[in-house]
Amino acid sequence: MNAPTDLSMKTDEVLRVELEVFRRQHRDLDEAIEALQAKGTSDQLTIKRLKKQKLKLKDLIRLIEDRLTPDIIA
Repeated sequence: MNAPTDLSMKTDEVLRVELEVFRRQHRDLDEAIEALQAKGTSDQLTIKRLKKQKLKLKDLIRLIEDRLTPDIIA
């Protein structure tokens, strides 16, 4: 995750591409966590680290989605 936190400098097109990359990484982490847990003899520290990475990605995904979704004042 080497995306800068300042999303205002990026175009919507770049953000959409990054969003898809981050979603894919999030899914991959989810699958890795499930695989380690299913194994039964998995390293809890590794699982904890993967879950933390997954949460960071989720937050970044939300930030980008918020930037791409226009505010609608009702």
